[in-house]
Amino acid sequence: MYQSILFDLDGTLTDPKEGITKCVQYALKHFNIEENDLNHLTCFIGPPLQHSFMTFYGLDEAQAKVAVAKYRERFSTIGLFENGVYKGIKEMLEALRKQGKKLAVATSKPYIYAEKILENYHLKQYFDVIVGSELDGTRSNKAEVIQEVFKQLKLNEEDKHETIMVGDRKQDILGAKACHIHSIGVEFGYAEEGELELAGADYIVNNVMNLKEFLLHH
Repeated sequence: MYQSILFDLDGTLTDPKEGITKCVQYALKHFNIEENDLNHLTCFIGPPLQHSFMTFYGLDEAQAKVAVAKYRERFSTIGLFENGVYKGIKEMLEALRKQGKKLAVATSKPYIYAEKILENYHLKQYFDVIVGSELDGTRSNKAEVIQEVFKQLKLNEEDKHETIMVGDRKQDILGAKACHIHSIGVEFGYAEEGELELAGADYIVNNVMNLKEFLLHH
C-alpha cells in the first residue's frame, strides 16, 4: 500500500488552462508575438516556464527571463485564480486522509502561488506539506521538488517503496523515476498523446474516479 502520495498541481488537482495560457499570451505580446489561439499555449502547462519560452518560441535565456517576469505580472493578480478544481478531487483527498495517507503537493510552480491557489480552492487543509519552486527558478526541476518533499515529510530510503507521484506530464514521471519512486500518470490533464507511456509511468488512469479507486486500494 502507498502510504505517501505526492500530487502535481496544474493539470492534476486543478485545471489552470485559462490563467496560464492568458498569462503566456500576455508575456508573448511584450515581444510582439501575437498568439490568438489559447489552445496552442497548453504546452506551457506543467514544465518550468523559462524552459518553455525558450523551447516553444525560440527566446534566448535573457528574453525568457523577461517573459517569465511579464507572465507573473498578470499571473500574480489575475491568472492565479483563473483556475478550477477537477470534479471529484476534494472527495478523493478527503477519503485518502481518512485512510491515514500522507499527502503532499509537489509542483514546479512557485510555492508562493501554489499555496494561494490551494487556499483559495480550499484544498490546503488536505496536505501535510506543499513544495514548489522559488521565484528565482531554484528547485523548478521535479526531481528536486520530490527530494524536498521527502525531506519535509522526513521520509527515508525504505519509505520510497510506499511512495507514489501523481501527475499529468512527463516531468512528473521522469522526476519520480529519478527519485526511485513509483508514478501514476493522469490522462485528464495536459499530456500529449502517448507522453505518459513514453516517459514510463508505472500506472495510467483516465479520470479522477479511477485515480481515487487506485489510490485507496493500492
